[in-house]
Amino acid sequence: MLTSIRGLSAATLSMGLLVTAAPAFAEESTAGETTIVNEELVAASAALDAKPVLSTSDRAIEPINEAEANKVAGESGLSFSANVAFATEYRFRGVGLSDGEFAIQGGFDVSHSSGLYVGTWASNIDEQTVGFGSTEVDLYGGWSGDVGEGISTDVGVIYYLFPDAPGVAGNTDYIEFYGSLSFSLASVSVTPGIAYAPDQDSLGDTDNLYLYTDVSFGIPDTPITLNGHIGYTDGFLTFTNDSEAFDWSVSADYALNDTFTISAAYIGVEGDAANDLIQPDGDLVFTGDAFVATLSASF
Repeated sequence: MLTSIRGLSAATLSMGLLVTAAPAFAEESTAGETTIVNEELVAASAALDAKPVLSTSDRAIEPINEAEANKVAGESGLSFSANVAFATEYRFRGVGLSDGEFAIQGGFDVSHSSGLYVGTWASNIDEQTVGFGSTEVDLYGGWSGDVGEGISTDVGVIYYLFPDAPGVAGNTDYIEFYGSLSFSLASVSVTPGIAYAPDQDSLGDTDNLYLYTDVSFGIPDTPITLNGHIGYTDGFLTFTNDSEAFDWSVSADYALNDTFTISAAYIGVEGDAANDLIQPDGDLVFTGDAFVATLSASF
């Protein structure tokens, strides 16, 4: 066994006990009397000598205490979350980006107790109609938090990335700044917001402004939430002759449990046929109304 502080203490105590007993032992032997050693002291010394001592290497192979690890993570102020969704179609501000086909989406977020956060989100898109490749990846960061009783805000910046887009690398990518205020009272919340993408090559050397308002109502004592949305776009990301368009949606969410939610939404957006593609059945590819069902999970 490797020598340790505890081992040295035990040995020292054993020797001390014997040394302390030595004078009495010698005196009693000289007198010819039977020497009786204090059995309790000897037993205590033997117990200390025999007690196993953990070395540094012993402690290194002990199982990790998960509760302690979580406590340390909590003390750092960081939290991690992830989400995944399976949707019958991918719609972005009312515009169809998967040509009516199934979409797999998901993301990961890291947030701090201060309100700062960073994250990423991705979805498949239709490379034939959209022309930006087969994947959209969003990278974002910002700050969110309460600014008053029942009032919260969220501000940040997002980078829309299309990694396998054809042509010049980055020619389709763009940056957008966003901000919103949420007002909550009981089971009702109203969230007006704004998103602005400044002039960029990928936006045809123009900008894009988006204004919106979301309303949510959680039906008391049920897992159902009803939602309404209306948005207005002015700029490059429209399919109208005057570069202005309204989009809207009504939806319902049903929480199966703390992890899974089923959603159903009816979505519409303004568009002109001259700026859109027409499907064989006569529907517009990007701006035709659509019913979208989604199964999502948050962890």
